[in-house]
Amino acid sequence: MSHPLKVNRLSKSYGARKAVDDVSLCVCEGEFVALLGPNGAGKTTLFQMLTGLFTADSGSAQIVGHDFVTAPLAALAQLGVVFQQPALDLDLTVIANLQFHSDLHGIPRAEARNRIQHWLQRFGLHERARDKARELSGGNRRKVELARALLTCPRLLLMDEATVGIDPASRAQILADVKSLCADGLGVLWATHLIDEAEAADRVVVMAKGTVRFDGSAQELIALHGHAGLTDAFLHLTQAERLAA
Repeated sequence: MSHPLKVNRLSKSYGARKAVDDVSLCVCEGEFVALLGPNGAGKTTLFQMLTGLFTADSGSAQIVGHDFVTAPLAALAQLGVVFQQPALDLDLTVIANLQFHSDLHGIPRAEARNRIQHWLQRFGLHERARDKARELSGGNRRKVELARALLTCPRLLLMDEATVGIDPASRAQILADVKSLCADGLGVLWATHLIDEAEAADRVVVMAKGTVRFDGSAQELIALHGHAGLTDAFLHLTQAERLAA
């Protein structure tokens, strides 16, 4: 089985504080992996290294076999990202936002139009194509950002707390939309602190204080200490880490 993402013993420190400490994980083709952890667990720092914004102190990360140190452009070419902070130009229309992103990546205009129409249809945004981004709801803005991330046909999608501040119905729809992409072979790493989002994952990676504390299915995590549900299992694991600190 191919692995769109392989992370091996990745670390990043800020002074004496280790934000990410010897983290190893992978995402398989067509797999939806939830990166679950409380605020401050190191999820965002890990994502910043996986998107080339920060350089790791040690360890390695590969996207579709391309190492970030030796082949960063090839690695980034296979990557789509929806960041926690909104990144649309609110004064541009939906289609203009997507066309601008396509131009940045050198996608020929005719091909870009086809891809843009495909994703607008897929996510139910076709009728909003000529609306300015500021006229959209928070959930629809996120869908536009998701469409934008997919325009380059990536093999790996990173979602960094992408549903924060969105109403529950829109949050559920975006989660369903992203999960449906896995059927086409896309690998997804979905960072969240919300238990219900992790319950939908094929595999759950729990981070606490910069380290991986669990990697397996939600059912395996629940069974680890005989808990009744994922919430109890997660709280037990992360509270134990806080007490040990």
